[in-house]
Amino acid sequence: TARRWALDICELRKPWIKSLYKTDKLEPLGEAREILKFARAQARKQAANLEHPLVCIDVIEEGIVSGPRAGLWKEANAFQSLLFSDTCKSLLHVFFSQRATSKVPGATDLGLMPRKITKVAILGGGLMGSGIATAMILSNYPVILKEVNEKFLDAGIDRIKANLQSRVRKGKMTEQRYEKALSLVTGALGYEKFKEVDLVIEAVIENVKLKQQIFADLEKYCPSHCILATNTSTIDLNLIGEKTKSQDRIVGAHFFSPAHVMPLLEIVRTQHTSAQVVVDLLDVGKRIKKTPIVVGNCTGFAVNRMFFPYTQSALLFVDYGMDVYKIDRACTKFGMP
Repeated sequence: TARRWALDICELRKPWIKSLYKTDKLEPLGEAREILKFARAQARKQAANLEHPLVCIDVIEEGIVSGPRAGLWKEANAFQSLLFSDTCKSLLHVFFSQRATSKVPGATDLGLMPRKITKVAILGGGLMGSGIATAMILSNYPVILKEVNEKFLDAGIDRIKANLQSRVRKGKMTEQRYEKALSLVTGALGYEKFKEVDLVIEAVIENVKLKQQIFADLEKYCPSHCILATNTSTIDLNLIGEKTKSQDRIVGAHFFSPAHVMPLLEIVRTQHTSAQVVVDLLDVGKRIKKTPIVVGNCTGFAVNRMFFPYTQSALLFVDYGMDVYKIDRACTKFGMP
């Protein structure tokens, strides 16, 4: 068909319409300017400190007002100047950094294949636990949600429902898909169903003794291949696994709130965590559409370790008697609300 079409144009049986000069999809100038004005306001709202979204809109406007060739010239020149900006360098850095997260020395370079994770258990149905469960069922992982009593369990399931309903309201999910996702969650008050689980993520309160007790129980009830993960943001993993003999399969899976929305997942490995477990979790992270980064078992891991000096410097200014709101506005303006 394409060949015939080309020959027809060549032999003048069909008109040669140059797409560059097509204007049938363009609004009248006044209307187009209104649309561009709205787009500029949106761009400023979404990316207050970035220049390039506005440059893109300027280029489009030039093409509409002065014709396609003028638009292309402006695009070439604007691109050339933006190419050498700090923002461009930083965005390139982010692009390659995100891709480098999947290459982890001592784990991904050993030729290991990720094992199949077919069933996940989550301990704790609070804000974090329910968010993690939501992320899992959205990627078709069957989940067992364990709580200490019926009341907490019902509250946890209600949180998952609310997370999913919010997606339905925003049009990101159909009612049918909602029902299917919800059917993947099973509530539990004991460990009886844990014997067929491949991955457990503990998301209870930050209490060392409680976590140690949980991990000792998990070692008893879960199969020997099961990955034992904790969503702790601050506690030393060696301390959490102290009362177990399974330190090679204890790992951190630190999600960020709300867990079904935020893209980052910190995979925390200790000196005992096996490379296979790291490879398995990297695979799960990708399947649930997160950006997994592998970090060491140290105070604050990666994110909070960077966050500490940021908050400490703000608090230092407060100690010096500076206006709290001024500090807050400066942080927000910088892009870190």
